[in-house]
Amino acid sequence: MITKGSAAKRHRKSEKRRVHNRIIRSRVRTSVRRVLEAVDAKDRDKAETAYQEFTSLIDSAARKGVYHTNTAARKKSRMAKKVNGLGV
Repeated sequence: MITKGSAAKRHRKSEKRRVHNRIIRSRVRTSVRRVLEAVDAKDRDKAETAYQEFTSLIDSAARKGVYHTNTAARKKSRMAKKVNGLGV
């Protein structure tokens, strides 16, 4: 048990942030799965739509500090490579 008031407050704040960040990361992972499913099904339209949703979510997460900016950029780049690999 935390006895100091400031430590207790930090603990409460960190717990709220942990839960919030977990929700955001979960949404990003779900959108990744949707993109990969569309790519595996070779459905370009669905893959592009899912990719747009993914980029929006991961950019938002990077702005909020859930992901480092470079990590978000790397994930977007790798996902774009898969979507573009479907051809025209």
